[in-house]
Amino acid sequence: MSDTDSGDGTEIEEISGPDVEAIEFYGGRWMSVIPIGLFILWAIVQSGLFGIGDTTGLVAGMLVALIVGMFFAKGDWKNYANTIFDGMTKRVAATAVVAWLWAGMFSSTLQAGGFVGGLVWAANAADVGGTLFPAATFILAALFTTGIGTGYGAAVAFSALFFPAGILLGANPVLLFGAILSGAVFGDNLAPVSDTTIVSAVTQDADIGGVVASRFKYAVIAAILALAAYVFAGNAMAGLDISQQAQDLFVQNSEPAGLLHLISMLVVIVTAVMGRHIVEAISWGLIVAVVFNVIFDLAPLSDVLLFKVPETSAAASWAGALPVAEVVAPQNAGVTGSIYNGAAGFFPLIVLVLLIVAGSEIMIRGGGFEAIQEWLLENVATGVRKAETTMVVGTALVNSMITINTAAEIAIAPYIARIGQRYNINSYRRANILDANTSALGYIFPWGGGVLIGFATLQGLPEQYEWFTSAMIVNPVQVWPYVFHGWFLFGVFLLSALTGFGLEYTTDRKSKDVTRL
Repeated sequence: MSDTDSGDGTEIEEISGPDVEAIEFYGGRWMSVIPIGLFILWAIVQSGLFGIGDTTGLVAGMLVALIVGMFFAKGDWKNYANTIFDGMTKRVAATAVVAWLWAGMFSSTLQAGGFVGGLVWAANAADVGGTLFPAATFILAALFTTGIGTGYGAAVAFSALFFPAGILLGANPVLLFGAILSGAVFGDNLAPVSDTTIVSAVTQDADIGGVVASRFKYAVIAAILALAAYVFAGNAMAGLDISQQAQDLFVQNSEPAGLLHLISMLVVIVTAVMGRHIVEAISWGLIVAVVFNVIFDLAPLSDVLLFKVPETSAAASWAGALPVAEVVAPQNAGVTGSIYNGAAGFFPLIVLVLLIVAGSEIMIRGGGFEAIQEWLLENVATGVRKAETTMVVGTALVNSMITINTAAEIAIAPYIARIGQRYNINSYRRANILDANTSALGYIFPWGGGVLIGFATLQGLPEQYEWFTSAMIVNPVQVWPYVFHGWFLFGVFLLSALTGFGLEYTTDRKSKDVTRL
């Protein structure tokens, strides 16, 4: 395992280095696909066929898949078991986990401060109904993600804040969830500080500024088409039949004060744009949100963090005087508040993602990825346009197997570089194909990390709002056709590969003299 310095202080961790021990399977390299393949089958049956949106159930499926795969590994299985540990400790997985936890705490604290009510008030005052709300959400999510550079963080924040507001205003829930994911795709693809942008540039030996500039035209074309689609679909797809009494009550009690947290979100964006680490950026936004909640009486400190001290405790006599503690019956003891709830909701998903990355590592060390790449390279990529089409299809295939888009990008990047160099394809072009498809498909496949993190956020909404029911939660299998920007971005690059639109060779443009389009 080795690290590659991107030049801006960001280290890119390879999925597997040359010094790792390979795993041999009975039946050859293709058998290393078994853990990931079985998990995908499990996810399709559980979520698609049975309609069960249970993340812990997916964890069980991945565990079973890893056990089944072990029986096909040669030897004493020690190397197979160690690969599971190695995969679960990869930095790419930890990066996603950290983004989820911080974004969860931040969005939950904004919820406690009435930000959703502020959005409803603003939309109601501006006469933005449910038909236009998905389109507006797509634009705002795209801008927010581009600013902070993490689509996962944006998916958490907008699922927690904009989704319930849109439902109250009459937006179709499936379309609205798709708009949130589309905004995350846009920012992940275009943000200079996005992990996927950095990885695509570094692995293809291109500068980040040139990569962003050269991909702008593709992103804008897809975004315009997606925006038009959300406007049209918003008028065609009806919202849920929410109790009018509950809807009117919430709208009447919505106040503009919650919109103060737009400043909290702006703090995150500005700090991230200044080049600070995303953990630092969200932490500053969280601090501002907590201060605003207390100073402007948006929410008491106990809504942010509360220790429920059992009355049998020795500290019960004085703990009740603290602003972050209350004395309760022993059976009600525990910790609660936006800090706690915002992080706790993602624990099953965190376990799932770590296990999936472990399964991907098994496939890599077992030679499955290499077998796929070699077959595509020798049998499909027989010309420049076929080579580019193979790049698009190859990234799609890898993203169907690895749910963390950055991890998928790192896994397929050497293949993209290899085939691009064979046909003298410019590094910007290679980086754009790599990043666009990885960003898009990571939020389309129902088992993708971006979809699952948004879904996990939606699952916590019934506990936040009395009017929000489990029937309003969107199953990951329902949303994939409506991630319009993801589909259009994928389509733009597939069409570009087939037609040669935007194709540049290595001699066409150099990194040092890139034209900022």
